[in-house]
Amino acid sequence: MEYKRKNVWLNIDDQQKNELEEISKDYIDFLNVAKTERLATNEIIKRAQAAGFVNLEEKINNNSIKAGDKVYTVNKNKAVALFVIGSEDLEKGMSIVGAHTDSPRLDLKPVPLSEDTQIAYFKTHYYGGVKKYQWTTIPLALHGVVFNKNGEKIEVAIGENDDEPVFTISELLIHLSKKMMQKSASEVIEGEQLKVIVGSIPLADEEDNPVKKNILKILNEKYGIEEEDFITAEFEVVPAIKARNAGLDNSMIIAHGQDDRVCAYSALNAILKIEDPEKTAVALFVDKEEIGSRGATAMTSQFFENAVLELLNIEEKANLISLKRSLANSKVLSADVTMAYDPNFKDVSEIDNAAQFGCGVALTKYTGSGGKGGSNDANAEYLSEIRLAFEKDKVIYQTGELGAVDAGGGGTIAFILAEYGMDVVDCGTPVISMHAPTELVSKADLYETILAYKSFYKNI
Repeated sequence: MEYKRKNVWLNIDDQQKNELEEISKDYIDFLNVAKTERLATNEIIKRAQAAGFVNLEEKINNNSIKAGDKVYTVNKNKAVALFVIGSEDLEKGMSIVGAHTDSPRLDLKPVPLSEDTQIAYFKTHYYGGVKKYQWTTIPLALHGVVFNKNGEKIEVAIGENDDEPVFTISELLIHLSKKMMQKSASEVIEGEQLKVIVGSIPLADEEDNPVKKNILKILNEKYGIEEEDFITAEFEVVPAIKARNAGLDNSMIIAHGQDDRVCAYSALNAILKIEDPEKTAVALFVDKEEIGSRGATAMTSQFFENAVLELLNIEEKANLISLKRSLANSKVLSADVTMAYDPNFKDVSEIDNAAQFGCGVALTKYTGSGGKGGSNDANAEYLSEIRLAFEKDKVIYQTGELGAVDAGGGGTIAFILAEYGMDVVDCGTPVISMHAPTELVSKADLYETILAYKSFYKNI
């Protein structure tokens, strides 16, 4: 039988379309709240608690766990794991959907505030793969946490509400851009030019850096922040742009950070609906994927491994063999986006193998670059198992790959989980304009991603 993609819109009924729209509205609400990995973690925990999940610490203290229990554990406010305990022994493995909640952005430097010719700036360092020129002239918001000299935590959010100011990065006027326009795209804007304009009013009776001092005065009055507090702060700059419907037919969603919060939302939506599974179901939401998955809140940390060991300890099976079996017998969907074929840039895709917009969730056998370098390459046996599960539940899915063979490439957290011996395959939503300040997804693909994750939990 010839392989042909199905367009989701032509293969779902009116009831499903209504459900799709309700999910899309909720997803937009999620995106507008979860603008950073910290905020995403907070929202995930909030929704999990509302669905009956309790902190793993409570189960540890009570030394009690049973089939059907719903637990969560948090890693340093930036990563979280949700478990729905199955009736089968944990040693038989888990069904895991793993996503990441960090996205490309700008981070403030440890000493960020400066002044030049009566304009105050925040200096930044870009996080993850970005085209630097895309971050100029757009409205920007500031999110973060800072600890003052007394060790008190202060949370800051500026630029998301209509009555708040936004920030921006300047661009050179076209009239004087003759030399600039001859540069390569990677050099048009240099990293050190990504300075966020934060003010221009000088503080009266100040000769040295009067605008900077006025900004510090405002920050101190509103938040109790002093300049040296920036040293122990984490501030992220993100587009001050609301997630919203796109297209005359309202078929799409445009927003910042859909890589990978579209998959994170889908995994959350799926696991919150699970009751009494046979295999323990897990949804993982980790940090630092965009910069190589390194660090204490990334997938390479032992956070997840430690959580599984705590569960085994409650069951009095806290030994290396039980832990190894629990991990090695697990099966995973690495929930991460892939590129959607874009007719504007045909030369970087091979259309038969690229995911297509509106044709469902994408199964990506391998990622990597330069001969699958750095990739997890899923085996045929596991792909067959996933295929049969999706077809059993009439999930509309397609194949995908991250561009033509020599065009570039990228990776996900899949290879990290595979190191435990788990079966892993990438499975996520196709995206247009991936890693741009705003990205585009099809509501139809979002809907099928959720159905795919639900089918995985049910059948694998």
